[in-house]
Amino acid sequence: MLRMSLATAALALTAACASSHPQAEPPAPGVFIAATPAEDTAAGEVEFIEKPVPLPLPGQLKAITARAAPGPASLPDETVRKGRAEALVEPSEDGYLNAIQVYPYTEGALYRLYASPGQVSDIALQPGEALVSVSAGDTVRWVVGDTRSGSGASEQAHILVKPISADLVTNLMIATDRRTYHLELESLEGAYMAALSWRYPADELTALVNRRTSEARREAATVKRGVPLEGLNFDYWIMGDKPDWRPVRVFDDGRQVFIQMPADIAASDLPPLFILGEDGDAELVNYRIRGRYYVVDRLFRVAELRLGEKDQTVVRITTSTPRSGFASLFGG
Repeated sequence: MLRMSLATAALALTAACASSHPQAEPPAPGVFIAATPAEDTAAGEVEFIEKPVPLPLPGQLKAITARAAPGPASLPDETVRKGRAEALVEPSEDGYLNAIQVYPYTEGALYRLYASPGQVSDIALQPGEALVSVSAGDTVRWVVGDTRSGSGASEQAHILVKPISADLVTNLMIATDRRTYHLELESLEGAYMAALSWRYPADELTALVNRRTSEARREAATVKRGVPLEGLNFDYWIMGDKPDWRPVRVFDDGRQVFIQMPADIAASDLPPLFILGEDGDAELVNYRIRGRYYVVDRLFRVAELRLGEKDQTVVRITTSTPRSGFASLFGG
């Protein structure tokens, strides 16, 4: 009879402890949305590109010499010839990719194209670049036309040039929706350039910066990678005051607790987080802010976000599963 009385008392204590845990109102239907894995689009290997710098054209670097007495001013035709010669970019063996001479694009440079009678030379523009106009200095002895290759975003404009005889020189200006190209055409009897194109260091750097910015933004919005969804515990209650910075969701992965804040909250509005110990005293805990999340590197039973000094705004976070009655009696 005594044993039955003790068992009845223990069960009563268990029920009392279980019912003493604060409960919040049940969430409205449709509040919880099933989580789905997001595609991991982390960057692969690091790419190295050449930083765009002004193209070192011939004649730009000058030795420092003693200042000479001012001489007669250069004649206009001499000045023009000198400026053209110093801006001219010639083909090089290192610049060939198979049969294509690839020039680094620089605004204002003058690119050389060698052609030959009876041969067509192809000038290929950047994929996706729209051709606006083509102007040649000599349209009688040079045949100039244009065509396109590819489709969609990879569509590419081509300008085709062909001289009718050797020892001809003229210039060509190509205007597109992105830039302007200046070329000097010269016809030879025994050799010609089958094709030429350009690479664009400035565009490569811009694309790399945009990709890194997008990755940094995505990384800031991702609190942790490689956590299985079935291992997440959303069994937390959010109670107390309802300020603008009230958390919208709390969950843990068995090691860390993640407190998700509203999307429009500013970093300056984030309140400090306190952990309530067994005696109910508040203790500061180490945590970090990652995007919209507080990341706490330990599990807790009760925590509070507090803002203010005298009339504090307090939001309490607690697990919804209380300790068992025997654990409440004997600790642990």
